[in-house]
Amino acid sequence: MATDDLTADAAARRGWPRPFRPRIGARLGYLLHAGLATNRLYARVAAWLERRPRAYAAFTTVERVTKQELFGCRMCGQCALPATGYTCPMTCPKQLRNGPCGGVSASGGCEVHPELPCVWVVAYERSEQAGHGADLDLLQRPVDQRLRDQSSWVNYWQGRDEDLWTAADAEGARPLLHRELGLHPVGGVR
Repeated sequence: MATDDLTADAAARRGWPRPFRPRIGARLGYLLHAGLATNRLYARVAAWLERRPRAYAAFTTVERVTKQELFGCRMCGQCALPATGYTCPMTCPKQLRNGPCGGVSASGGCEVHPELPCVWVVAYERSEQAGHGADLDLLQRPVDQRLRDQSSWVNYWQGRDEDLWTAADAEGARPLLHRELGLHPVGGVR
């Protein structure tokens, strides 16, 4: 991209997202997530919602409003918040799911919106502070655009996001859903 294309004005004209600093702490995010871990009740609720389009739409609207306010959520339908210190990577103007681009300033500023901190710098700081820094080592798969605007909670409770991260690496890293957060996918820990 040409340098002119990376200005905040050009990004705004294109409708690119703006880096967003979450409004709740990462530790609180992990705690809340543990309370919403997949279980039989939530799987039944998710199945019930999917059979009732109006209820699903209402549930998804509440999820959208809440997560937009707290995390700047872009409703990708496959939430990466638990692996990024509860910082939404989709608020990166380039929507990078695996760490910062090469344009992060020395002070940690976003290349596109220099007045704002890079989403990935914020994710790193929050993950480290919450004791989950290793989660950022996981390689996330590309966003499945077919899931956009769907409820990520329903998808999570139905086990559709078990493969958001690539297989464990040689050092033994495991996807966050398999860590000791009480977040176990259907079928148990791999």
